[in-house]
Amino acid sequence: MENVILFDLDGTLIDSTDAIVSTFHHSFKTMNYEFTGIDEDIKSLIGYPLEIMYMELGIEKELAWDYVAAYKERYKVISTKKTLLLEKAKEALELASQFARLSVVTTKTGAYTIPLLEHFDILKYFEVITGREHVENPKPHPEPILKTLNQMNIQKGSNVWMVGDTHLDLISANGAEINCVGVLCGYGKEEDLCELTSHITANSFEAVELIQKYTLKT
Repeated sequence: MENVILFDLDGTLIDSTDAIVSTFHHSFKTMNYEFTGIDEDIKSLIGYPLEIMYMELGIEKELAWDYVAAYKERYKVISTKKTLLLEKAKEALELASQFARLSVVTTKTGAYTIPLLEHFDILKYFEVITGREHVENPKPHPEPILKTLNQMNIQKGSNVWMVGDTHLDLISANGAEINCVGVLCGYGKEEDLCELTSHITANSFEAVELIQKYTLKT
């Protein structure tokens, strides 16, 4: 039986908090919007598509994509400078690649995901990068996972896992009827993750170790 591990990106493999939060503030300034919230309001929405984040932060729906455009203009310039690889993330991918096929399923735009993966020298581990522009319905809908598995030509019966840090990742995995591990190194709350999976680990490396144990049993 083939082993497959799908990884979320932000909060699972990389810490992009500074890049995201500072770029939101930049976009508000660019669009002359007086943001009255705090950084935690932005952080709590990381994992959702940008347009949803803006609407949740008070931007009217018809203007959200203008803000997304302003965001992307800056993000593409500063993303690699203000993003860190999470602790033991590279070791997690090295271990995972020894017994599974790997892909990325993220709500970040794929066009911005690939340069980050190249920057950290981890693009080589992944077969498919599924980003926001590749699907109609982003996570928590199962479409991103199902599309990725289809591109990987994965059949039912394979030992497939999703590793992610928010409820969006786990709801998507449950909807796609695959296994999932919640990691505590990102933006999700442990109590929320525990409602969606019995598999919770501190980080992606421990998640891969857990998955490896399961694959040895099957």
